[in-house]
Amino acid sequence: MINEKRISEVFAELAAIDSPSLQERELADTLKAKFAEIGVPFTEDQTQEQTGSNAGNLFAQIPGSLAGNPVLFAAHMDTVEPAKGKKAVFHNDGTVTSDGTTVLGADDLAGVTAIYEAVRHLIETKTPHRLIEILISVGEELYCKGANAFDYSQVQAKEAYVLDLSGAIGAAAYAAPTLISFAAKIQGKAAHAGFHPEDGINSIQAAADAIAKLPQGHVGENTTANIGKISGGSGTNIVSESCRVEGEIRSLNHEKAMELLETYHRTFQKAAESVHASLVWEEKLNIHAYETPLTGDAARHYENAVKKEGLTAAFEKTFGGSDNNVFAQHGIEGLVIATSMNQVHSCSEYTRIPEIAQVARIVSNLAVLQENAHHS
Repeated sequence: MINEKRISEVFAELAAIDSPSLQERELADTLKAKFAEIGVPFTEDQTQEQTGSNAGNLFAQIPGSLAGNPVLFAAHMDTVEPAKGKKAVFHNDGTVTSDGTTVLGADDLAGVTAIYEAVRHLIETKTPHRLIEILISVGEELYCKGANAFDYSQVQAKEAYVLDLSGAIGAAAYAAPTLISFAAKIQGKAAHAGFHPEDGINSIQAAADAIAKLPQGHVGENTTANIGKISGGSGTNIVSESCRVEGEIRSLNHEKAMELLETYHRTFQKAAESVHASLVWEEKLNIHAYETPLTGDAARHYENAVKKEGLTAAFEKTFGGSDNNVFAQHGIEGLVIATSMNQVHSCSEYTRIPEIAQVARIVSNLAVLQENAHHS
């Protein structure tokens, strides 16, 4: 049986470890020790130089005795801030919260705990399963730094489940967006605003002109754009010499995102040129859109695994990224599955132990699923 008492203990132990993004060292060491105890040795990669973390990604393979394609289960070690000194507070109704001054870290320690419990259960009960691969990444909250640096030549699975989604158990995201961040720095010319403003070139005015022409918010059905930061100028009596504008574009359609980015770039360029200012443009493709076919193995197997739990799979598109965006770029067909993390990225974050147990059962169902299960 999946053990709820053990889930509570493991979750509390992991939540008590500080693991903000790029400071995952202590959690990585704890996970290596915990998994080694149950006969699952992790290898830690040497990606620290690429990611800036003090730990590498953890990867393990558990040989299977069942026919059927390998399966990859993934989660991440890092939590968003405020994350220092967090601890799990247990309530009588099975809910777990932080003490209200930090995040809880259910995103993604609920996922890590569910994978641990599922694997431990399979090993202890000697249940035959297919080849299982586990990847627990660093720096996921920083646009999947760890997953981007990982070497996928060692992964055999073409089917993945990323335990990193809010919502009712049974939910799964099968599509996620391209996410691009950009910055436009307009360089004008300073002059005294009272005595000879005509000698200056007002960078803020040029930026405002560009912003006024650009679409924001929902730009079509599957695309959003946002200008989130603007800074510039050095005094109210000085024509502003430079102005920096920062924003992001998201789209479930990668080509649409790139087209809109080009529109943004061109509009800032024209606005700068029209007042004889110059533009320095920066852009970064953080994650690439994907859509996992609902007719493929990942979706079909998930539907069966969830049904065994008496639940119904609910497939949805999400506007947030995850390590699954990176997996898709490496030919791995994956879903991001609901993992009992609620009100994430806030101090009101909570999880429920019975739900983590449900997720652990779904994970073990996925591991023992035979290829022909969907024909039965």
